[in-house]
Amino acid sequence: MTDQISDAQFTARTLSEALPYIQRYAGKTIVVKYGGHAMVDERLAAIFARDVVLLKTLGINVVIVHGGGPQIGKLLDRLGIVSEFKGGLRVTDEATMEVVEMVLSGPINKSIVRAINQAGGKAVGLSGSDGNLIQAEKAKKTERDPDSHIEQVLDLGFVGEPSAVDTSVLDALLKADSQLIPVVAPVGVGADGHRYNVNADTSAGALAAALGASRLFLLTDVAGVLDKQKTLIREIKVDDIPGLIADGTAAGGMIPKLETAAQSVKHGVGAAVILDGRAPHALLMELFTEHGAGTLIS
Repeated sequence: MTDQISDAQFTARTLSEALPYIQRYAGKTIVVKYGGHAMVDERLAAIFARDVVLLKTLGINVVIVHGGGPQIGKLLDRLGIVSEFKGGLRVTDEATMEVVEMVLSGPINKSIVRAINQAGGKAVGLSGSDGNLIQAEKAKKTERDPDSHIEQVLDLGFVGEPSAVDTSVLDALLKADSQLIPVVAPVGVGADGHRYNVNADTSAGALAAALGASRLFLLTDVAGVLDKQKTLIREIKVDDIPGLIADGTAAGGMIPKLETAAQSVKHGVGAAVILDGRAPHALLMELFTEHGAGTLIS
């Protein structure tokens, strides 16, 4: 009985201590890029869905943008479609784009929607093509030739970058039902009508800026940005990011995440957070506790 009272008191105290943070974010919008281990681990996926429903119940407007690279790769292998990579990026030809759109807008998107609905929420699945939500243009990437050291333009096919965001479809949905939780697949549409495979982090950043979000969360498979001693860096100023990249503190896949975070903050997002999606309740810890759970970019 004593243990039960103690547990109840601990829960009540935790909720009470979270009150100032709940008040800070109530009525605000957050955009969450969801992917990595958190999305493929069934236990973590269920926890994430419950946490999203809790945030919505507390009056926080949540918009989710999801990835799906591993799932796309598996289906391409099953179909015998060989992928070519340039500069670390998958070249997306017409056949590959068919698979990308099918996987992202189909089973992945709907599995997230079902999980949130199962947890008591009211999710709706969208593609970036719906209502011209994510307008895209062909990605412009270059790579230095190892022999000549000349920068070469890479043709990545239908890999795109956001050129504009039209939030009217989200506005209309939320006006019709304020309890809806949008779940967005990062498939964009070009002015020429072509569909584009758009990076989920980049899509989330562009959406967060267009929505004037209070926070952008980039869920990943590391604790956050680590220094050279592998210790978590709790906070980074946007102006410090070029130096972290130049000295090698940020490398590999962390570079585009930091660049996305910086761009979103420069375009009006309150702050961005690179967060470990493998940690249960990472979103709640970052939003509702003093010390947070990842790397804050402001």
